[in-house]
Amino acid sequence: MKRLISIISSFAILFTTQISAKLNPKQQEETSNNILDLSVKDINGKEVKLSNYKGKVLLIVNVASKCGYTPQYEGLQKIYEKYKSKGFEVLAFPCNDFGAQEPGTNEEIKEFCSTNYNVSFPLFDKIKVLGKDKSILYERLINSKNVDKGDIKWNFEKFLIDKNGEIVSRFRSKTKPESEELISAIERELNKK
Repeated sequence: MKRLISIISSFAILFTTQISAKLNPKQQEETSNNILDLSVKDINGKEVKLSNYKGKVLLIVNVASKCGYTPQYEGLQKIYEKYKSKGFEVLAFPCNDFGAQEPGTNEEIKEFCSTNYNVSFPLFDKIKVLGKDKSILYERLINSKNVDKGDIKWNFEKFLIDKNGEIVSRFRSKTKPESEELISAIERELNKK
């Protein structure tokens, strides 16, 4: 009888744990591979629904103005100009998590990007990509089952998102925007129906 009660208790605990995991929205965010249900703030503080980008291929990048990789802004602008008319967007998220390399205000970041790199792709509100205050978007990006999981390691990591909002590829900081690897992945997604 004690063994039967123990078995029933074990099943009850397992069932309760599974139900609470299903109800925990944070857990659902971490396991979702789609970003279209999220909203973010642009660099002017305006709320932007990522569902507005449905049907476009996206490259999401955490950026910084005082980093060794900062010249990648030039490459990002080049690929944006080349593929924008085909349904491609670069979404840049300034971040100060790595060596305090993005200390500026949103206004200063806009000015820097415009003056130094003629950036015309969308810039967003400065966010956290590490720690407990990590943005929900980045929580989802780094926990997608479709890419290497784990924290962002430095500025200018890139995530490729397909036309349906699915996270499909992750490229570390060293991968330049104009690299064959990244361009091939972008073109592959743009050519999918």
